[in-house]
Amino acid sequence: MIVDYDPSWAWRAERLLARVRTALWPLDHSEVFVYEHIGSTAVPGLAAKPIVDLQVRMPVLPPMMQLAEVLAPTDFEPATGARPDSPGVLRDIPRPGKVGRGELFDKRLLHCREQAAILHVRRSDSPFAEFVVLVRDWLRAHPEEADRYGAHKRALAARHAADPDYDDYTRAKSAFYDEIEPRMRQWAHNQGR
Repeated sequence: MIVDYDPSWAWRAERLLARVRTALWPLDHSEVFVYEHIGSTAVPGLAAKPIVDLQVRMPVLPPMMQLAEVLAPTDFEPATGARPDSPGVLRDIPRPGKVGRGELFDKRLLHCREQAAILHVRRSDSPFAEFVVLVRDWLRAHPEEADRYGAHKRALAARHAADPDYDDYTRAKSAFYDEIEPRMRQWAHNQGR
């Protein structure tokens, strides 16, 4: 279900990230973790599923059991996909042309049903972690593209409304990313990123 942008999403993300930061303190004594609000709810004006996406980047991914234990006070718990090949649960799907050691695409995915939030934990050097931030920032800087993306997502959501899970919807969004990626990369280059 795609809904109109809700300004409270930014506040919810900030509050949840503060809780996650506090919970992860035992693992983050060096303060090198990066805490981010990502996804469509992080782009003002963009229609989205009303689920806040958060990302933590860290140098080394801890085992899921350890991460779940540390994050237990936040109500985030390990997520599983709707089916064994659910995209983005245990590993990110590399973008076309992006190669690297397989572990660069490993991730930990947790969710908080009560707060309608998802937490993506990725390595600091994850190409996909960089990609999702680039998408967010490019859409923030290009509101007309954000509007176009919102319309695209609404159409996909309608097309996949009867599906037993959101996996096909998630995969279908990749066509939009494929189309905009060259322009995003050029924009990032021009911005000195």
